[in-house]
Parts: sequence; C-alpha cells; structure tokens
Amino acid sequence: MIYPASFEQKIGFDRLREQVAALCTMRAARERIASEQFSTSPREIERRLALADEMRLLLDMEHDFPGGEYPDIDQIVAKLRVEGTFLDVEEVVTLHRALSALGGVISFILNRQDRYPTLWDRTHGVAAFPEIVRRIDAIVDRFGNVRDNASPALQEIRRAIREREGQAAKRLQAVLASAKGAGIVDADAQISIRDGRAVIPVAAANKRKLNGFIHDESATGKTFYVEPVEVVEINNELRELEYSERREIVRILSEFTDSIRPDAALIADSGDYLAEIDMLRAKGRWASENGCVRPILSTDDRLVLRTARHPLLQQTLRAAGREIVPLDLQLDRRKHILVISGPNAGGKSVCLKTTGIVQYMFQCGFLVPTSEISELPVFESIFIDIGDEQSIDNDLSTYSSHLLNMKHMLAGASDRTLVLIDEFGSGTEPTIGGAIAEAILERLLDRGCYGVITTHYANIKYYASNTEGIANGAMTFDVQRIRPLFRLEMGKPGSSFAVEIARKIGLPEEIIRAASEKAGSDHINIEKQLREIARDKHYWEQKRDRIRLTDRKVEELEQNYAEQLSKIRSERQEILRRAKQEAQQLIADANRQIENTIRTIREAQAEKELTRLARRELDDFREKVDEADTAEHDASVAREMERIERRRQRRAERKAREGSELKQAAAPVAEQPREVVEGSKVRMAGQEMVGEVRSIKGRKAQVAFGQILTTVDKAQLTVVSNREYREATRPVTARTVVSADISARKLNFRDHIDVRGMRAAEALETVQDFVDDALMLGVGSVSILHGKGTGALKEEIRRYLRTVPDVASVADEHADRGGAGITIVTFAV
Repeated sequence: MIYPASFEQKIGFDRLREQVAALCTMRAARERIASEQFSTSPREIERRLALADEMRLLLDMEHDFPGGEYPDIDQIVAKLRVEGTFLDVEEVVTLHRALSALGGVISFILNRQDRYPTLWDRTHGVAAFPEIVRRIDAIVDRFGNVRDNASPALQEIRRAIREREGQAAKRLQAVLASAKGAGIVDADAQISIRDGRAVIPVAAANKRKLNGFIHDESATGKTFYVEPVEVVEINNELRELEYSERREIVRILSEFTDSIRPDAALIADSGDYLAEIDMLRAKGRWASENGCVRPILSTDDRLVLRTARHPLLQQTLRAAGREIVPLDLQLDRRKHILVISGPNAGGKSVCLKTTGIVQYMFQCGFLVPTSEISELPVFESIFIDIGDEQSIDNDLSTYSSHLLNMKHMLAGASDRTLVLIDEFGSGTEPTIGGAIAEAILERLLDRGCYGVITTHYANIKYYASNTEGIANGAMTFDVQRIRPLFRLEMGKPGSSFAVEIARKIGLPEEIIRAASEKAGSDHINIEKQLREIARDKHYWEQKRDRIRLTDRKVEELEQNYAEQLSKIRSERQEILRRAKQEAQQLIADANRQIENTIRTIREAQAEKELTRLARRELDDFREKVDEADTAEHDASVAREMERIERRRQRRAERKAREGSELKQAAAPVAEQPREVVEGSKVRMAGQEMVGEVRSIKGRKAQVAFGQILTTVDKAQLTVVSNREYREATRPVTARTVVSADISARKLNFRDHIDVRGMRAAEALETVQDFVDDALMLGVGSVSILHGKGTGALKEEIRRYLRTVPDVASVADEHADRGGAGITIVTFAV
C-alpha cells in the first residue's frame, strides 16, 4: 500500500518516470514504464532489477548491440487478427523493421548466455520469424516499394506500362513539336500532367486548333491544357494497366497477410518482448547517466544506504557545477526508526525524500542511485507525510491534514511498513503538538514499523535518546562559517542553531538576547551543549585527518628513504667493484714490473733474500686488495688506493736506484722508444687525449680518438701504456651525477613559500614537503607566508615545526616585513 495517492509527486518519482519514458522509442515501451508498479514480491523485484542491471552492463560494454528505433507493431497485429483485411505496403515495411530488429536482439543475447543470464532466460523461446523477413524482402525493396518481380503477373504489367509510357511520350513530343511549328503553342511550352494525363499547354485563342480533350485551365483562363487525340487511346490503356497493377499488388499483399495471420499471436508476443527490451534499454541508459546500480536485497530486515543520492537533486546540482553530498543511513530491527534534527535548510527533508525515492525505485524495479553495497528490504507499504496538504474544499488546515495522515499511518502500520514524516508535530501549539507527536511515535514504535522522521521538537529528541528502537540523527553544521554541511550523522541529536542563524542574517542583538532570556537557561544550555558537541566532533575529525595525513607522509618518507638507501648501497657496491678491478689491474702492472726487476736482479746475481722480500710484499698487498670487497665504507677503499699509489711511487724510486747501481755492474742498455704498430695505445704530440691505432699505411697512421677517426703522421704519436689509456678514458662515476643533480635542485630551490587560502591539511602537507627539501639541500633558514586571519593556520604550522628535530627556532618576521603573518624557520647547522 502506498499512501497518499500523490506519493510519487511528493518524492519526485513522477519526474523520474517521465525521464526514463522519454528514452523509449516505442509507444508500448512508454506505456510499460508508466505502468511499472510498486511490488512486494522479493522474487519479482529481483527479476526486474536483474534485467535492468544486465541491460545497463550490456549497453556500457557492448557497442554492437542492435540499437536505433524499434517500431510499434501492436496495431499491425490487431489488423492481422481481422479476417479479410490485408496489410498495406507501409505496414509491411514497418513489420519488416520490427522483425529485423527483433531478430538482431534475440541473436545477440542468445549468443551471450554466460554474460547476461537473466536476459537470456527472458529471450529464450521468443520467436524471431526470419522466414517472414525473407518473404517481405522478396516483396518490398529497401525503399519501401513493391518489387517488379514480386509476382510474374506484376512484372508483366509493369513491363507493359513502361512500353505504353514510352509510346505516349514519343507521340506527345511529336504533337508538341508540330504544334510549335504551326505556332499553336509557345516555343517554350513543355508537357504537363493533369489528372494523371499528359497534356500540352495551349493559349485560349488556339484551343480549338489542337485536336484533343481539354482537362484543365489556368487560374487566369488564358491557358488550357489539352490532351491530343493521338495519345488518348494510349493513355486509356495506361490507366487500365495501372488499375491492373494496383489489383495485383493488393492480391500479393492479401496473400502475404493471409499466410502470416496464423502467427498473429506469436508476433504479438514478440512485439511485447521488443517493447520490454526497449523499456529495459531506457532504464539502463538512465541508470548509466545517473550512476545507478543494483543494490543487495536484504534478508535480515536491514535498510542500509551507502552514498545514496536523490537523482533529481543530483541532476540540478550537476547542471550548476556542484557536487551532491551523499547520504549514509542504517536501520535494522534493533534501531528501526531514525529521528533527524538540525538547522533549517540543513538537508533533513532531502534525507527523507532520498530514502523514500530509493526504496520506491527499488520496489518498482529501477536501479537505484546508491553504492552497490547498499541493502534494501521489501516493505508491504510506504506512508509519507511531507508538505502542506491544507484544503479549502475539505475544510482542512495544515495541522488537520497532518493529523489525517497520521490517522492513516496508524491504521496501516506494521512491521513491514516504512513511514516518512517531515516536521513531525509541527503546525500547532508546540507543547500539545510535541506531546501528540511523541504519543504517535510511541505507537509506531510498538507496531515495529521502520521510519525516518524529521523534527525540531526537543521532547522528540529526548524520547529518541532514551527509548530502545529509535536512533537520533543530526544534520551537521559548520559553526565557524555558520552554514549547513548537508551531511547526516547518526547517534546524536542536532541543534537548530537558531541563534547563530539569526545572528548571521543580521537580526538585532538585543532581540537575540531577549529571545535567549525568554527561552530560559535550560534550553540555551542544551543548545549550547549540542553546539559544543558538534564543534568538538569537527575538531577531532580535523585532528584525525591530520594524523592520517602525517602517517601517510611518514610512510611515503620511509619508502623514499628505503629506495634511496637501496640505491646508495647499489652505487657503493658498484664503486667497490670498480675499485677492486682497478686495484687488480694495478697489481698486475706492478707484478710485471716486479718480475722485470727480479729478472734484472737475478741477471745481476743479487741475493735471494731481496727476491723473497719482494714476493712477500706483493702477496701481502694482494690479500689486502681482496679484503676491500667486504669493507664497510668507501673511505677504506680510498685509503687503500692511496697506500697503493705510495707503494708504486716507492717501487719506482727503488727501481731507479737499482737501475743506477746496475749501470755500475753491467753494461748499460739504452731504452729504445716503442714503435707505433697497429693496436698501439698512443698520444698525439701536444694533446692530452689518447687513442688506439687502427691501421698504418707507410708513415701515416689512422687513430681512433673516442668515436673520431683521424689520420696523422707516425712521428707525432707516442706509445702509452694500457694503464695510462684506461685512466684517461675512465667514465665519470655515479657520485658526480648525483652531486650534479643535488646542485641543480639547490639552484632551483626557493627559500620562501605562500600557503594563504589553503585548507589546514593541504597547507600542512605543502609545508612538510618544503621543510624536507630545505633540510636535504642544507638551507639555513626559510620563511612561510600564512597570513594573520584567525591564527589557526599559523598555529597548525608551528605545531608541526616544533616536532621537527632539525628546526632550531621558529619566530615571527620583522613587523616591517609582515610580522605575525610570516614565520621564519631556522635550521640547526
């Protein structure tokens, strides 16, 4: 049961129904939308919702679904059922369009059973009539004309018509040319058609000079239209042939109609199916445009709305470029009535209407504008009392109309009823009105019905707070900006904020003060406590948001530091690997030098003790280089390389001394300059770059300096060792790149930031990033421009800065340069 009769108008469902109907292409589909009724059968509701939801998914996912307009065929079927009638050509064309669309839809859905099982069940068994479509194609062409070969007789008749028309045209042209030559008709006269006859326009003075029949005259009477006697007989034959053509077409259509008349019932069922598909298509399109989904059918009497929106309000706000505030609400057997209080224009009535339209759409088989995790039960009746129903005809006042609605609600209320009451108890003297409202609420509670009730009465709020089965709810209000937030919070009553609203609109303060005194301290204290609760909740919500933001920032920094540490370790390993390779190469070079020295010493018959000492020193050095791979710091590698370099220098000095001693014991051998050959590492005279000889032709050598090939004289080249070549061509290490990157960032860093106009959370996040960059780049001090205002933003920023260990001091800027509107941050060196 739905009460009152204007229920759909009160919640806005009538406009919603019109929007969906406008998306239908068939009249029968629009009639189906208009007849969609409130259902109390869970099975029927599930079936309707499944069909609508699968069609929504189909339209969103499948782009080759047969679209376009679907024609109505109910009138064609009605004509088919009458014996002795036949379908005209236009009706046959309409039937062809409908049956073609029907066949396409059926074929499409039957091939996708796994994706759309409910649509497949509805489609399975529906007749498609491909044979009728083929027969119509044999009768009518794509332009809607009966084909010449629709029957042999029609083909013969039309062939004869074309022949007679050709003969008539030739004779008529001959008569016209002769008449022009005789001056009977004008030189520019052309053949015209009057009453289906080809005629020649003749001036009134010459109408007797041209033999024939006069069929018409002009409006002025100066021109007569004459059919020459030479073509009268041919035209008569054409007229008879046209009659024969018409009779043959009627015979063909009658034969076709008689052949499909036995299938009239099946065609009617298929037409109903096509109308249902068109209706579902309109539902699916509207649902996609308005963000509607299929909710969960509750099996434990829970009514749970998640991100519910009133679709009409959402459309209005979207057109204005604004976002709707969604509704979250929950009722169950433990708390099945919700009493909503709060300021005027705060959204209480919108919550009530949203609940009503979502539940009504659900039980009418429409997808609902909520989250998919919303749960809706099935009610047997829905009652609503909203707006002013006063009537002069029925002698009803506003309050009388409310009481009449309460009477109907109490008469039909049960545990399967949803009641929606706006401004409960209003319209009469507050004391008795509140008492009556409380008594009615008590009776509704005893009946176990579900309900959403809005009120300003304090006694209703108190009753809800102290009674099992009823929950309080409040519409949130921004006490700082004195504006509603349109968000429902369950679990506590709301304040009307009458004093704050009156003060905001400019009501004189003495009136507000006098009203507060008249209301009494108890009422004022209660309202004050409610406001303080709302203010404290707002503060702790902001605090929670800041904590959540800080946690997220810490997690991001932790992840960033972990990535940087991993990168540093990787670079360290790479540096150690390269250092080890260089050390090993240096050992190899040193080993060759030592072997040469030992060979020289042996040749000079030196003592064995010197050889043993040289080898021991070489082994000790090799062991220390091997240990460098497990060193923990890059500094140890650097120190080891310095020791290697010092040893190399000492060996060079020792070799020089030994060489001078050998000159006294053996004949000196002059060192010959190494010859430049193919593959030699060389340096060109006067240049620091080294290269490799690729080829030699006579006195000319082709040398590769990096990627550049050049031909020079061999005399300008000096051979260098492989070690010198590697050192000269060694690539730049990663540390240089990192250092360059940090230097570039430091050049682009600005030591001041402006966070005016930002929300507290957004400004705090920006300041955190700014401080992190400053610390990383080693900046000594920075400034933060936050403005003065109420000081709240400044306090939030400084509260954060006091938690940063590297911040040495926080102070206001000099009064001449901004004062308390700018914070100067100094970092510890």
